[in-house]
Amino acid sequence: MPTIGLCTYGITPHDALDLARAADEFGFDALWLGEHVLHPATYASEHPSTGTRQHHSGPIVDDTTELTDPLALHAAIAAITERVKLGTAVYVTALRHPLHTARSTITVQEISCGRLLFGVGAGWLAEEFAALDVPFGKRFSRTDECVEILRKAWGGESFSHEGTHYRFDEVRVHPRPVTVPVVYGGNGPRALARAARLGDAWISSGTPTFEEAVEAVGILRRHRLGMGANAEFPCYVRVEVTEATTAADLERYRERGVDDLVVWADAGWRGATVAERRENLAALADRLGVRSPAVLR
Repeated sequence: MPTIGLCTYGITPHDALDLARAADEFGFDALWLGEHVLHPATYASEHPSTGTRQHHSGPIVDDTTELTDPLALHAAIAAITERVKLGTAVYVTALRHPLHTARSTITVQEISCGRLLFGVGAGWLAEEFAALDVPFGKRFSRTDECVEILRKAWGGESFSHEGTHYRFDEVRVHPRPVTVPVVYGGNGPRALARAARLGDAWISSGTPTFEEAVEAVGILRRHRLGMGANAEFPCYVRVEVTEATTAADLERYRERGVDDLVVWADAGWRGATVAERRENLAALADRLGVRSPAVLR
């Protein structure tokens, strides 16, 4: 049976904390948080998954969307949970200086005892970049350079950097090395090639169909083999489930080599009260064959 995590976006911090407690208790593998820094009053940008199957209806971000800082929220989640992994899906790395991001990710990783999965993406909302005075057209190379700097910062040694977007003299961010897996997002050919080359894992953008997911994972593994790297690196695939979906329905992913699934949390996390939401999420866990922590141990 594949591992099954949850992803959520657009919920309040307190609701996310309640969800995290329940996910940890019921045995879900990870909780992935989406993010935006702000919502422009108007925008013309289109999400990369436009025209494909999407979970959300209507604008992905507008003035009613609840926005949170995923690293700040994961620090709080780490303090109230024991085992659930803490994913960002995805963190728009190019919007911040990588030394600031290094400081935050190291803190979360140490608080959580190594549970952070740092999902990164180049971003798509041009108006968000403009508001933060970051060049939108340079977002891909900027993201990759951020990851390069982050890996140096996580290494626990002093380093300097002279790159296209960032330059600084010798600094040290942390007195000891910290391991933070970098999970690249994106479904297009270039995104998959970048994930295979630069990432420690991959997470799908949007909600691909079964056939699209299997094809993407196959492409990633061929890229990895072509590089002489380990082809078996984690591929987190977001899947849509309905009230009729069962563990047997998800087993087909494992049979095709897709071992890590991510379900939208609102498939179970819904109801007027926390107690009702917990009950519905527990029922989803049972239906999908998610094992409780007691069984996992």
